[in-house]
Amino acid sequence: MKRREFITLLTGAAAWPLAARAQQPERPRRIGVLMNLAVGDPEGEARIAAFVQGLQQLGWSDGRNVRIDYRWAAGDTGRFHRYAEELLALAPDVVLASGTPSVQALQQATRTLPIVFANVGDPVAMGNVASLARPGGNATGFTPFEFGFAAKWLELLKEIAPRVTRVAVLRDLTIGPAHLSAIQTVAPSFNVELSVVGVRDASEIERSVTAFARSSNGGMIVTTSTSALVHRELITTLAARYKLPAVYGFRYMVTAGGLMSYGPDSIDMFRRAAGYVDRILKGEKPADLPVQAPTRYELVINLKTAKALGLEVPPMLLARAEVIE
Repeated sequence: MKRREFITLLTGAAAWPLAARAQQPERPRRIGVLMNLAVGDPEGEARIAAFVQGLQQLGWSDGRNVRIDYRWAAGDTGRFHRYAEELLALAPDVVLASGTPSVQALQQATRTLPIVFANVGDPVAMGNVASLARPGGNATGFTPFEFGFAAKWLELLKEIAPRVTRVAVLRDLTIGPAHLSAIQTVAPSFNVELSVVGVRDASEIERSVTAFARSSNGGMIVTTSTSALVHRELITTLAARYKLPAVYGFRYMVTAGGLMSYGPDSIDMFRRAAGYVDRILKGEKPADLPVQAPTRYELVINLKTAKALGLEVPPMLLARAEVIE
């Protein structure tokens, strides 16, 4: 073989690995998702659909340039921790956490892996972030309410059911007291007596609500939590059984038979969370992304439930609401 031909052959052979490497697609990025609901729950499925749609609009497609691993804890404490460990073992680039128990379980397992949360009611009080404006750690995301918002629930309850003088506040006792504090601050001005009811599990909810309903002129405020979401059908059933007017934080409680809700679009938070996941995958850090609150709230009233409770919805309230017949 002539010297020039031999050198040309060697040069071409040396270029083969470079060309092969250039043709290799980039490694798909990996996203973990820890949901607080059960597989097949319509609310959970809608949240995931919104998240995936948001990612697609930003150029991420599951199975092409990103892989998404899901775990569904169904409100079970043990599953939150077990599934958090399972997701971390898969070495994701970022994890989406749905609800307070999800982000708590993940942060107990890691303080370095980026976490984007949605529907976490009091992330500062729970220690998930240092502040809303400057999260400062490995987590950031979207909170459904600002401090003091819960006072509006009591105002609406008295507007639709003015005879109520006793109010049971159903809340997860392991979550920060911001909502309860806001309700307690305004309760004297509405001349109502408050009772705090835990929502740890179904038996506690049924036992406590049944005991509260033994006296007259009662109503309920159901603050947002994973437990209330998981047991939403039980809560709305008890409210109907004992004819307790109730106000909730999300419309899914009204579609389940509840009387009235006032709060943000729970699905939209997951669509917006896709934007933060995208930014983190492109190199930004959770510590630098402020926790965002909703910009719009919706009032929803179930007229069938109002009629069953013997309530006449004031025209002014009706005019401001989305009505479910």
